[in-house]
Amino acid sequence: MIRQACATASRWPNHLHVAVNISAVQFRQPGLAEVIVSALAATGLDPGRLEIEITESVLIQDRDGALATLRQLRALGVRIAMDDFGTGYSSLTYLQCFPFDKIKIDRSFVGGVGNDAGSLSIVRAVAALAQGMGMTTTAEGVETDEQRERISAEGCNEMQGYLFSPPLPAAEIERRFLAADRPAMPDRIAAA
Repeated sequence: MIRQACATASRWPNHLHVAVNISAVQFRQPGLAEVIVSALAATGLDPGRLEIEITESVLIQDRDGALATLRQLRALGVRIAMDDFGTGYSSLTYLQCFPFDKIKIDRSFVGGVGNDAGSLSIVRAVAALAQGMGMTTTAEGVETDEQRERISAEGCNEMQGYLFSPPLPAAEIERRFLAADRPAMPDRIAAA
């Protein structure tokens, strides 16, 4: 899966990157860093164009081991994102012990920004926290213009969701957004 994602992204313009979700089970398997090194070498993809997304559950069972692997990946230049932030066993300690490149705000908070002051406050707080720590913030599950406007006003750097596009296979992304006769894809929209 990682090798295929790297191979696909290596055909894309250099300003685009690819994100790969790694489950806690996959993350705990020995040799993850070696698999990534091999995929990057085989495809020629710049490590800075690969983003690994993990959830907080990766850090729960073996925090020290997980942090060692994350540091290995970071040393390669791979970007690391905390996915679904705020939905699991959220601890700000995770953000303190490892400098993630990105925090992804879960759709459960994004969906309520138009009518729930609590959801909007959480989005605002996470965006401010990320900004203060030099991290990018991605809001997941953006489905309406109202959500996009409110989330943008709160300082989120990136958004993804059905407002922009449903999840697409790589060939369809290339056809829709990267074909020579299409306008350039906006820099700060995340597509899956």
